[in-house]
Amino acid sequence: MCEVAMEEQDREISDVEQCSSVAENGVMLVVNHSRARPPFSVVLATVLYCAEFVTAAVLCSMYHYTEDVIWMSFTIVFMLVPAVLIQLALTFIHRDLGRDRPLVLFLHLLLLGPVIRCFEALVIYFKAGKKEEPYVTISRKIKLKKGTGTEMEWEIGQTERILATHRDAFKRTAVIQAFLGSTPQLTLQLYATIQEKYILPTRMALMVITLISITYGALVCSVLAIQIRFDDYKLQLRPCAYLCMIVWRGLEIATRVTALVLFSTALTHWTILVGMVNLLFFFFLPWVEFWARKGSLTENVEKNFSKLDTVVVLCMFTLLYACINIFCWSAVQLDLTHQELIEKRQQWGRLAMYYCGRFVENFLLITLWYFFKSDFYEYVCAPLLVVQLLVCYSLAVLFMLLFYQFFHPFRRLFKYNVHDCLHCVCCHKKRRGEQGRRGKPAHSYSTAATMVVGAEEPVELLDTQGSQPPDLTSQLGERETAIVDDMMEAA
Repeated sequence: MCEVAMEEQDREISDVEQCSSVAENGVMLVVNHSRARPPFSVVLATVLYCAEFVTAAVLCSMYHYTEDVIWMSFTIVFMLVPAVLIQLALTFIHRDLGRDRPLVLFLHLLLLGPVIRCFEALVIYFKAGKKEEPYVTISRKIKLKKGTGTEMEWEIGQTERILATHRDAFKRTAVIQAFLGSTPQLTLQLYATIQEKYILPTRMALMVITLISITYGALVCSVLAIQIRFDDYKLQLRPCAYLCMIVWRGLEIATRVTALVLFSTALTHWTILVGMVNLLFFFFLPWVEFWARKGSLTENVEKNFSKLDTVVVLCMFTLLYACINIFCWSAVQLDLTHQELIEKRQQWGRLAMYYCGRFVENFLLITLWYFFKSDFYEYVCAPLLVVQLLVCYSLAVLFMLLFYQFFHPFRRLFKYNVHDCLHCVCCHKKRRGEQGRRGKPAHSYSTAATMVVGAEEPVELLDTQGSQPPDLTSQLGERETAIVDDMMEAA
């Protein structure tokens, strides 16, 4: 996962052979003459795609040899469906249908699109720097350091632009592979292992690969959500942040899949109902919100798309969104009326509702399994297993809170941080009563510096480790009241 950090972080100015100057408007112009960054994320996504596809194919041949038709059929479906969707996504992103590239299209038909795209990216990378090329565009970002933002410009060359297109395409395919292929594949193989009561080495290898793929896809989702929400800022994630996200996502996904599989071994037919309810709820939720806002469909999905084509693409997008939320938090909320289809506002209320609801659902699924489990688990300490799963999911929530409170790259830009939200939800009624008796607003005891950004107000940095200015007392009281109001509005 360390390759992800190298991909997502832009180069520090000190690490670049550069010529910088400050323009009259205060914007620092950085002329970058260094080599392009290696496409590690492209290689990693391709390796995961090939490893999962080949391992699943070998497992299918073993199922065919032992005449396990049901396991073989589902394994083939969960192997081919994401592979086909990945070929379509790569073709759509690179717009190959309108270009004369018969070999590339033929390899896509053979489900080898990621391989040829990875080969192209590597060729472009190794050819970069051999001849000087003029820049084609200028990227303007705000570099945030210790709460102070400096606006800077980077000259982007043709090679870097092409490599950036490849990286963006493979980020999307990694998410498709993870949640439309790897998650159902992992669930199926774990269920088959429990039902057959023995472990195949090939099946175990496939489960390990799919778990890595899902964790990587969830990690990409989190980083993409940060990039979309803070598009004007230069993204710099520390290794500790990536480690925190890996533990958070790994525990969350492993616990969720285990709970679903255990429940399916006890109440098989009810599992279909649970899965369909989750899928339909998260699929129609963005459309219900779209209808409630009385908005119009965005027209920027593709210039040549008709209304029907736009609806089909948005349906596929919401299907992927629903599949992600079945197994883990998607980190974004869809807004079908917005140009980028993503709600940029951080909704703490929606986040809290999701994890509280998912914790209750997992608890119910594990409890029902405990009471209806088969004799296969007579040698397993069932109460201990239940406690372990609940503790693991609680640890996932804890690492998620730690990330947003301490490791989020733009935590100083949050209007409210995690500590504020937890503090106000627990003490809001008590504080309201004290304010009514004393006629004074209470103070906020947040231990982390928080950037308060108003719509028409200057940016103010509140550091509670020092003394609070007297004129901020009333603002803090109003701020805590507004936190709960915003959470209720988001809910």
